[in-house]
Amino acid sequence: MPKLLYARPPANAEEEQKIRKLAGSRHAPGDWIMRAKMIVASWDGERTSTIAARLGCHMQTVRERLARFNAEGLDGLGDRPGAGRKPRITEDERGRIIALARADPPGRPVRDDTGELSAADETGPPQWTLNTLTETAQAEGIQIQRSQVRRILLAEKVRWRHTRSWAASQDPDFVPQGRRSSSSTPTRRPTPR
Repeated sequence: MPKLLYARPPANAEEEQKIRKLAGSRHAPGDWIMRAKMIVASWDGERTSTIAARLGCHMQTVRERLARFNAEGLDGLGDRPGAGRKPRITEDERGRIIALARADPPGRPVRDDTGELSAADETGPPQWTLNTLTETAQAEGIQIQRSQVRRILLAEKVRWRHTRSWAASQDPDFVPQGRRSSSSTPTRRPTPR
């Protein structure tokens, strides 16, 4: 007959309060909430099979979490370090890529005092693309691929495409045209009732 496994009694009132608060939380990480619910249910006398059925997980998961809590206490609710894939680039390198995308490209023409366009580096890219960002990052020693640059910039909501400076007129009398509608999409007007 298998041995019944229960969570050990709380070490003190503070530990019990933290775990019960975590079990009822709505804003804590979901995995911590679920694990705290397992401990509280075990304190209330429920068996592992009942806890697993109520929380929608396997009985072995409940057993493992109860055993970790019994051994490590509150720290046993979290994941052990080292789980998952190691990051390919460091946070410093990630920050350098984001800063690079936010900076002006070296070949971007800029108007000088006389109104003439000139670039700091004529051979540099005039605007950032994923390819030019990847090449520049690799030239700075960051080992990264184009797809990873794209994922980083999308996750950080950084735009790497900027409007061209020469596309905007400096003429004070210039009036830009309004948005053009597509000829293939008919405009629909509401019918009066």
